[in-house]
Amino acid sequence: MAKQQSLKKNTVMAVGLSSSDKVFHLVCSFWLILSGILVFYPLFYVVICSFSSTDAVLSGKVFLWPVDFHLNAYRGVFRHALLRSGFFNSLFYVAGGTVVAVSLVLLAAYPLSRRDLTDRRFFQTFFVITMFFSGGLIPSYLLMRDLHLIGSRWALIIGAGFSCYNMIIVKTWFQSSLPSGLLDAAHIDGCGDLQFFFRFALPLSTPVIAVMVLFNAVGIWNSYFGAMLYLTRPETYSFQQVLRDLLFIASAPQELLVQMDPTEISTRLDLMTQLRYAVLIVGALPMMLLYPFIQKYFIRGMMIGSLKE
Repeated sequence: MAKQQSLKKNTVMAVGLSSSDKVFHLVCSFWLILSGILVFYPLFYVVICSFSSTDAVLSGKVFLWPVDFHLNAYRGVFRHALLRSGFFNSLFYVAGGTVVAVSLVLLAAYPLSRRDLTDRRFFQTFFVITMFFSGGLIPSYLLMRDLHLIGSRWALIIGAGFSCYNMIIVKTWFQSSLPSGLLDAAHIDGCGDLQFFFRFALPLSTPVIAVMVLFNAVGIWNSYFGAMLYLTRPETYSFQQVLRDLLFIASAPQELLVQMDPTEISTRLDLMTQLRYAVLIVGALPMMLLYPFIQKYFIRGMMIGSLKE
């Protein structure tokens, strides 16, 4: 019965549209379809090029479907030792760095969200100052050197361990989503602050935790500058760093290429020409697979404070 009433209501609304409304809806639909094609086709083109032969791609024969379909490019990606090790290294850096970063943000945000925290204003000011003034690149490198982390995988995991901006987002979530009465009731039942944090605050904060996981995972996965600074052994390189080294040959100035081994230049250029599209797909796939699992939490977390019931 409810479905029939809804269908009848929608039919009446559709019949009642004026000519100008119909034109407006038609223009909006056309624009959305066109925008979708403009966004989707470049991604689709990369996919079909990754399954096509190099000669077909370079000659411009690839347009709507793969030409000379094969999987040689993907086989080449995982046969290349540095690309293969870099891919699994990046997964390790993302997993470790995300756990460390999200844990530190949660442990800092929850106490600052409590109005009974001693010297709360001082700590808030201290954290905010770090958003505008930082030590800089050289002090950060010297700190890593003094900690004996240069060349170690832990440099990337610890180096991106805390974000004040993310901490403020999580603090705002705790303040707006955890009723003060819940803490009072927990205290009456004998629940301590640490117990309340793990048994109540964290389970009720799944959306914002999902947002932090996505923010940190994408940031660590796409980063290469930190790896370029701190990693010294090829077997520890991240996936993005390996790609950067391969692309450097293709974009390097002529005066630098003259000083390099011609055989190495030729090998890297041929490799990059053959693997460029497959590498893009492999590089984007982990984050594309991660997002659907946390999409519903991501939307709820990003909408915090936008609506009032």
